[in-house]
Amino acid sequence: MPFSPQEPIPRKQTITVAYLVEKLRDRVNLNIEACVAENCSGDRDIVEADLHRPGLALAGYIKLFTYQRIQIIGNTETQFLSNMGKDKQLEAFRNVTKFDIPVIFLTNNNELPSYLLQEAADAGIPVYSTALETTHFMYILRDFLEDQFAFQTMVHGSMVDVYGIGILVAGKSGIGKSEVALDLVERGHRLVADDVVMLTKKNNILMSSATEISKHFMEIRGLGIIDVMSMFGIRGVRYQKRLEVVLELTLWDETREVERTGLDHDSVNILGLDIPLIHLPITPGKNITVIAEVIAMNYLLKHYGYDPAQAFQERIKSNISEKTKGRDMTPKRAIEYFEGDME
Repeated sequence: MPFSPQEPIPRKQTITVAYLVEKLRDRVNLNIEACVAENCSGDRDIVEADLHRPGLALAGYIKLFTYQRIQIIGNTETQFLSNMGKDKQLEAFRNVTKFDIPVIFLTNNNELPSYLLQEAADAGIPVYSTALETTHFMYILRDFLEDQFAFQTMVHGSMVDVYGIGILVAGKSGIGKSEVALDLVERGHRLVADDVVMLTKKNNILMSSATEISKHFMEIRGLGIIDVMSMFGIRGVRYQKRLEVVLELTLWDETREVERTGLDHDSVNILGLDIPLIHLPITPGKNITVIAEVIAMNYLLKHYGYDPAQAFQERIKSNISEKTKGRDMTPKRAIEYFEGDME
């Protein structure tokens, strides 16, 4: 199959604690207090998106302690520690701090005694505090980390938002992908990326975007580079869009079998997700732009529970069933009575 994405790569291998805290404050608008332990280092690396609550580790079971993850201390952990004496608290807390933990977050405005914070400081482990409830904070934090560590791949094509459906126009070089995308933009649809499309897997969907260099720009062979946003305004572009359909343009080949009914559905696997794939052979006079719009509207119909190909098949089955019962199957007109309409 001609269409094939590049090998997936992680968006980031690691991020630092300082970067995480800065982005959570600025982009997610989280109220994170300054580090509450002395000598906090923001240079520690975070290597994965999963989070951990160290309840069992505080209780002494460290065999399966995933210390490389961000540690979240909420009401349960602080209540567990508060019911101990100072020596027992230190013993329990050292079960955690003796590992190379990237960072500890205290949620629900929970606080730790100064001697426990000193233990964290001596181990070089930063401790931050937030007023957010534990599960809410973990949801936001995990969503941010999954975005940072998401797998990405790059494909050659043009990505367009057509009636709210993300369509990737693919095909071999020079077949006319950019021209189709430009025609769609001129008809009121929105360009996401041209030539190089970045695909990021997040929450079991694929999000598409342009590269920082190429966003809003298109290359039209024979014309050169054009700036879509300057030409068509902000309504002609968007920064990201979910990928829902791949439209692969191919040259007409009489020997190649082409889908005629729409009952057989092809797909392409990208980053482990199956995306609907439509092979569209190009012939002179074929309006690819209108077909792309119909593909988007047909996808919407299926999304809302109506499959035209399936409905047509059911009508044929019903017609055959009537014939087998011996009823009159003489072909009938689509309209039996024109009601005086002679136009």
